[in-house]
Amino acid sequence: MHTHQQTLTRPVQCSGLGLHSGRKVTLAIKPAPVNHGIRFVRIDIPHKPVISAHFRNVIDTSLATTLGEDGVIVSTIEHLMAAFAGLHVDNALVEMDAYEAPIMDGSAGPFASMLKEAGIRAQSGKRYFFVVKQPIEIVDEDKKVGLYPSETPRVTCTIDFDHPLLRNQSYSISLDNGNFEKEISRARTFGFLHEVEYLKRNGFARGGSLENAVVIDKDRILNPEGLRYTNEFVRHKILDCVGDLSLLGMPIMGHIVAHKSGHALNHALLKKFIDQKSCWETIEASVALHQA
Repeated sequence: MHTHQQTLTRPVQCSGLGLHSGRKVTLAIKPAPVNHGIRFVRIDIPHKPVISAHFRNVIDTSLATTLGEDGVIVSTIEHLMAAFAGLHVDNALVEMDAYEAPIMDGSAGPFASMLKEAGIRAQSGKRYFFVVKQPIEIVDEDKKVGLYPSETPRVTCTIDFDHPLLRNQSYSISLDNGNFEKEISRARTFGFLHEVEYLKRNGFARGGSLENAVVIDKDRILNPEGLRYTNEFVRHKILDCVGDLSLLGMPIMGHIVAHKSGHALNHALLKKFIDQKSCWETIEASVALHQA
């Protein structure tokens, strides 16, 4: 467990296409001071507006997680946010010259590699956790996501699609000891061929291809290289969940349990969590480590 906040040692950048916009975007990640958090800067807009990566700034969760403030947006940020959370980077400035983050290969792997390439260094400021004291749950018909007390950060996820290749997958993993980078970060986003075709017809997924998503037909995976993990689908849902819940602004010491959840339900959980003040407390990481 990291007891101090962390940032990058030096700037790093990449370029790619936005999944839905199809627009080329260059994204640069720069070191930031203690208590800065993760903030996005739209450098393509004259006054270079800044948007904090916080759940109160989430304005859309329909196809991806989108942040907005004063009419300015940054979209599809969940994979990058998952990389920050999974590698314990607390403070960074993200510059983008378009509204949608690059999809890269459809996972958080390229972003995690960027952060490792830049170097991650400890800062003087102490790190704090939201420690879950009592269960908090959101239920929507057969979908559910909750946070439960745990001595270590953990995620358990279950998916259940009416399809022979990804019906009822479950996976549970501790987020300690580099597990996110090794076991979760490379899991790619996925979609069904008929859904991808529908999105493209309606002006979405313009940048989508077999280079940045796993595409599933009726009985086969269309990507010639196949899957990276036998359960890559549920691992990617864990990746999304880590990215979405990182928008709480501080790491969570608790067990995230998601059943058929998505961006919208994850966001609803954060709003309920922050209102249920009797169910959590903030603790300095060194204190939490001693208590564990």
